[in-house]
Amino acid sequence: MEKRTVVITGMGTVNPVGNTVAESWAAVRRGDCGVGPITHYDTADMKVKLACEVKNLDIDGLLGKREAKKMDRFTQLALIAADECMADAGLDREQENLDRCGVLLSSGIGGFETVETAHRRGRDRGYDSVSPFVIPMIISNMAAGHMAIRYGFRGMCSCVVTACAGGTNAVGDAFRHIRDGYAEVMLCGGAEAAIVPLAMGGFTAMKALCDREDPKRASIPFDAERSGFVMGEGAGVLLLEELDHAKARGAKIYAEVTGYGANCDAHHITAPAPGGAGGAACMAQALADAGASPEEVDYINAHGTSTPLNDASETAAIHTVFGPHAQKLMVSSTKSMTGHLLGAAGAVEAIFTALALQEGIVPPTIGYQVPDPACDLDIVPNEGRAAALKLALSNSLGFGGHNAALVLKKWEA
Repeated sequence: MEKRTVVITGMGTVNPVGNTVAESWAAVRRGDCGVGPITHYDTADMKVKLACEVKNLDIDGLLGKREAKKMDRFTQLALIAADECMADAGLDREQENLDRCGVLLSSGIGGFETVETAHRRGRDRGYDSVSPFVIPMIISNMAAGHMAIRYGFRGMCSCVVTACAGGTNAVGDAFRHIRDGYAEVMLCGGAEAAIVPLAMGGFTAMKALCDREDPKRASIPFDAERSGFVMGEGAGVLLLEELDHAKARGAKIYAEVTGYGANCDAHHITAPAPGGAGGAACMAQALADAGASPEEVDYINAHGTSTPLNDASETAAIHTVFGPHAQKLMVSSTKSMTGHLLGAAGAVEAIFTALALQEGIVPPTIGYQVPDPACDLDIVPNEGRAAALKLALSNSLGFGGHNAALVLKKWEA
């Protein structure tokens, strides 16, 4: 079967720098820092005091208090982003074959907040007293399920759980699903809400989180003084569509998805393979899938977590794949602004990458002060940059050795 062309026709996001795509992109262009003191719980007895929280979001007003109460926070954020995406896409569901419309949404951890609150209630009152909504609120696939129910999408509905690579895997798998002829429309992306004591304590025990108290020196990818990632929360949702289908309904097009790579280091549960070998192979796979040479790439939205291991190994991987062209690439980490949204990260970053291509603006890596010889790429430090972009990569690398990369192309009608 001939491979079909897939384009992005709708986008929605809720994240630490904005509650809509427009707000978020304006913040990213300015280089706003989304890091701040944790307000979701009392941090007095915990090492980590900072996170990237979603701010000033009226969840009950947007979803209705009665419905919102039956959902964990990650599902609430997913649906708010999905509603924006669907409105943005202008898809008339009455004119669609809904059997050919599907959902692929990632969550790395799922309903962690519900796990904590239900456990406290069970411990105090007996476990048979917990809410009948506890299980549907916890399970990671429920955001995808709610989205399919909300919009009547009867095609494939699934949840990718590949830790920090999940959002990119969801978009990439949705891309393949359309390209290979199984659907015309796919809602895809990721959602996460893990700023809760148990999750934060677990990541702190692993020494994965930054425990500094200065927001400006917390999420600092590629900086020599980086010491761990800053937890973020939010959701990113994209509508992918087969090109002829999009044209037939007069849809606006943000960018084309041209390639996808996905593999595994098969090395360690949390550490990347030496020299970033798995990430390098994944990027090479994505470029081959797109039929593009390394020299055609202008920009990479890096995984760039602000951990000592990731940033150095991702830099090495980029050198491996791109050779001398690596020094000509612009490589930035928007996690310097949003923090790390785990299973939602890749989806939000795909949105930023599509907008970078559309508008010719490369987002900065903010907070950069101290160069690291092991991270010697052009990371677009501290200020965004106008540039003529035609092809870009977005990387995501997750615990378990999961690697995923998307290739996006500037849309030129």
